[in-house]
Amino acid sequence: MTTMGIDPAQLSEDDLVRELRQLHATRSDTFFHGSDDALSRHTSRTNELESEYLRRHPDREVDPYRLREGARQR
Repeated sequence: MTTMGIDPAQLSEDDLVRELRQLHATRSDTFFHGSDDALSRHTSRTNELESEYLRRHPDREVDPYRLREGARQR
């Protein structure tokens, strides 16, 4: 895997979260209006950062309302 930008494993926790939030905020615009290359790069960078976040936080808090059972209760 080739990383463009800083290797996610080298990012501080704050930087990792900030980068993830920025990528998620720009996803729709990139999807609807970006070139194929831009969309591909956006997707791969998002995957890199999300994988690093999950590696660091394997037991992250999961909102019970985001689960199927929780959705049914709503």
